[in-house]
Amino acid sequence: MISIGKPISSDHALAIKLVHAVESDPVDAAFMVNSEELLCRVPTWELPAPPLEETIIESARALVTRKHRGQTARLRAIDTITAGLASEFDQAMALERTAFLELRGSEQSRSLRHIFFAEREALKPKWLNKKHATEIDRVAVIGGGTMGSGIAYALLDAGIPVTIIESDKDGADRATANVDKILSASLHSKHIDSAQAELTRQRLTVSTDYATVSDASLAIEATFEDMDVKKTVLSRLNAALSPDATIATNTSYLDVNELANAVTNPGRVIGLHFFAPAHVMKLLEIVRGDKTDDSRIAVAYQLSKRCRKIPVVSGVCDGFIGNRILARYREAADTVLMDGSTPADIDAAMVDFGYPMGPYEAQDLSGLDIAYANRRRQDANRDPNRRYIAIADKLVELGRLGRKTSAGWYRYSDEGKKVADPLVVDLVNKMALEAGIKRREYGAGEIQDRLLTAMINEAADILHEGIAQSRADIDLVSVYGYGFPRWRGGLLHYAGAIGEKNVVEKIEAFSKEDPVAWRVSPFLHAL
Repeated sequence: MISIGKPISSDHALAIKLVHAVESDPVDAAFMVNSEELLCRVPTWELPAPPLEETIIESARALVTRKHRGQTARLRAIDTITAGLASEFDQAMALERTAFLELRGSEQSRSLRHIFFAEREALKPKWLNKKHATEIDRVAVIGGGTMGSGIAYALLDAGIPVTIIESDKDGADRATANVDKILSASLHSKHIDSAQAELTRQRLTVSTDYATVSDASLAIEATFEDMDVKKTVLSRLNAALSPDATIATNTSYLDVNELANAVTNPGRVIGLHFFAPAHVMKLLEIVRGDKTDDSRIAVAYQLSKRCRKIPVVSGVCDGFIGNRILARYREAADTVLMDGSTPADIDAAMVDFGYPMGPYEAQDLSGLDIAYANRRRQDANRDPNRRYIAIADKLVELGRLGRKTSAGWYRYSDEGKKVADPLVVDLVNKMALEAGIKRREYGAGEIQDRLLTAMINEAADILHEGIAQSRADIDLVSVYGYGFPRWRGGLLHYAGAIGEKNVVEKIEAFSKEDPVAWRVSPFLHAL
């Protein structure tokens, strides 16, 4: 409990003798305490210490090392317990106090406190107090694919009735099956019981008729990333819903302002960018269009609260906050890959920094075809002077789409185990040779420097352009959307910890290799 921080129930605490008693009316029970009986209790400090069992200590240490890589407090807690078991009570308490004071003043502690308060500020910003939001009593989700069904389940789990609209009966059947699959997984993991599962099913309707959602107070378009398809859906929602209903698009990249023009009143349109899987990931990017009414943003905050999400408001740009930073992260990684590293080495460096997985394993998990389609959308407007590395494109053309095809940047066994693939390394070497690049070796620290500095600079540009409202918002996006280690406080908190001056000096050094990709953000210059 001390090293992991996971609470237990009062009944469990009683069973393991962590507490003396559990009462349904604790105040009444307190009045009835027998003072004489209380005096007979053996004080904690007089109890014998339990035996030091090395297997339990090592098991706890291995668990913390595996699940909470890089965090110092958890391992220090185990060390303190271990030392305390071999000490007199007063000595053990002194050890604990010393450990606490040292950890409280550490950078990791400051980072965790920063995220703690950033979360609470994000949940209810002060300006929201004066805004009225229409009550969300029913939501329409257009599209029941992987993303749409995940969104629908997140809403259902929050107690909100949902109608999924699909284009035909086959689509409706697939949507029902997709939600049932998530429901079964939730039952299996004991997130819900059978009674809750039945209530969840009762809140779901699947239809092919837009007229069935005429009473919805919110509609979320969750079709695939195609401007024309999404415009058609929004236009149909505009005709089917009451003028008071809010219309949202779940686009990851597309221009919300252009999409909003598909409806009579663009002020009722917002972006609600859920992160996959939508019923698990806590981040919700709320995209404010140029004409979006504040009341519609208030609806989005109400939704995030009911679904227990962390809301962050973004302005309109390609990729909004999170995916724009992600694109720069991948670009920097591809540059290091082409110039001298391997996917495995780059991934290992970022995992060592604190990410749950590196950029290439993450791409394999999400599917290489998704980013490929987005790059094709960007082809027409890509800066011809900016270096473009096409290794990922080549993998897609070879049919290597990631885990779903058992091969991407890595090869995967039938059990899903990741294996480094020499064919990918050979492909990288071949493409580098054809481009006339003399490859060199990168150390883990240098890989981390380049990828993190690229993301920090992009995030600073996002702030400078007013796309994000605060540094803390970017920190929340990096932690909750992309796996940046929470104990480092988020991307821009980390930049402050290492010093903005150091960041600028690194960018200027990298710009000697590539002045187009490495331009110091005006925001960093100002700092």
